[in-house]
Amino acid sequence: PTTGAFAALGHGVNDTDTATLMPLESGSIMPASVSEVKKGLPGQPGELHGDFDLTKDLGTLSANTERGIFGRSEKLTVPSGAKPMEVAKKAEVKTGKATILSNVRGEQVEEFDVELICVDQASKGTRNMLVKVTDPELLELTGGIVQGMSGSPIIQDGKLVGAVTHVLVNDPTRGYGIFIENMLDAAG
Repeated sequence: PTTGAFAALGHGVNDTDTATLMPLESGSIMPASVSEVKKGLPGQPGELHGDFDLTKDLGTLSANTERGIFGRSEKLTVPSGAKPMEVAKKAEVKTGKATILSNVRGEQVEEFDVELICVDQASKGTRNMLVKVTDPELLELTGGIVQGMSGSPIIQDGKLVGAVTHVLVNDPTRGYGIFIENMLDAAG
């Protein structure tokens, strides 16, 4: 909150035709509200549809990297009662229970149960953890992980361990996550 620095997605923004990282000339963040959920099915990744408020510029992007987008904002506010969360080193991340924070309806951020079923502490990319959604409510609503959930924080043992990055197309109940340590390294 003191610097206004932020990170998002956990992966870069790529050209849809060539899959190459898009060069960043300029960019900004704006408020959005989830208006519809297309549920994920095996072979058909789901997605969140949102409405953006183009009249409000909340911050400026400064970098588009393989491990996320980064920028600064002077206008983002921390919800009342929110406390800073300790960041876990990747050596602390283990298989087992965890949660994700995600916005899958309206503007409400909710906590959902997941399990980290595989952790690759040597990986420096964006697929460091295999995440399985176990929360019945999230499975009913989205089918698991859907496009638009990238950047959803992953929390384990009260620490921020990473962010959701990808869905497994053939099994939307599972997807990948990046270590927060790898995102912070990319932020410089």
